[in-house]
Amino acid sequence: MKAFRSVTSTAVVLDRPDVDTDQIIPKQFLKRIERSGFGEFLFFDWRKDPEFELNHQRGKILIAGRNFGCGSSREHAPWALEDYGFEAIVAPSYGDIFRQNSLKIGLLPVELPADQVRDLMERARAGAELTVDLEARTAGGHPFVLDDFSRECLLEGLDEIGLTLREEAAIAAYEQSHA
Repeated sequence: MKAFRSVTSTAVVLDRPDVDTDQIIPKQFLKRIERSGFGEFLFFDWRKDPEFELNHQRGKILIAGRNFGCGSSREHAPWALEDYGFEAIVAPSYGDIFRQNSLKIGLLPVELPADQVRDLMERARAGAELTVDLEARTAGGHPFVLDDFSRECLLEGLDEIGLTLREEAAIAAYEQSHA
């Protein structure tokens, strides 16, 4: 997993509540065994509509409505968002499993109060670049809360395997003493 410090970019506004993982990446694309290649199928059904937001906007930050990533525990949803090029998502709330799956791959889910998300949406629609800064814990200048463990993992680029490998010497010593 690559380390995340900050991202400055235009932002894509998806002003819809309750966007579930089935909408993010439909079931017919879940047959792949690798984590890459899902971005082209992101919001597949919605992209058929010529007016759909992602058909007209690009950026590394997604600003979404409340309860983003609700629904089934589909780890492919964060994979698709990351593969498409998003590095951070800002929303008032998230589906719990979606949030955890995002953190595990280095996709930063920023939770802000609805009025602050609305402010960022308005600024993004006006064409402003926004910065999400994990070191300062700010998104577009608004402070956000993220637990210290998740923050450290993202800043260091450590997934579960990386965390385990930090203890490789101790693991090897234990294995040698318990042959």
